[in-house]
Amino acid sequence: MDKHERSEKIELYGRGFEMLVEVLKDIPREIWQFKPAPTEWSIHEVILHLADSESNAALRARMLIVEPGGTLMAYDQDKWAGDLNYHDHDLQDALDITRLARKTTYELLKKQPDIVFEHIVMHPEYTEPYTFDNWLDIYSAHIPGHIEQIMNNYKIWKDTQA
Repeated sequence: MDKHERSEKIELYGRGFEMLVEVLKDIPREIWQFKPAPTEWSIHEVILHLADSESNAALRARMLIVEPGGTLMAYDQDKWAGDLNYHDHDLQDALDITRLARKTTYELLKKQPDIVFEHIVMHPEYTEPYTFDNWLDIYSAHIPGHIEQIMNNYKIWKDTQA
């Protein structure tokens, strides 16, 4: 990834939380528990997932910066959602965690010299070394991907109301 593309992805990463909040403003709260299918997440569960995932992402970014060559922790996101009973957790707390994880990591990313983005760690879910560019590709697209999921949930819910 060249410096220009990296800079664009860092900026997209930095806008992720605001993008999420803008979309959530248009989704009626009454449907946040709606699950399009038993194995799919509700909007509430997506928000809780984002808090856990963004917390892990923030730690992974710091590991890439400070401890290249180390090994990241993997986690089973579906198991976390089920076993941690995401519907029992406070949405505002989850949004606050996501906002702060994004904000602090974005500020950190902007301050890194180019050489840091060449750092590599081991990730248990990848056979190849995991680069900082891998991290940036994944997490710059993470919230936009879940916004799409949220919008899809909303569309499905509206279709069931017709």
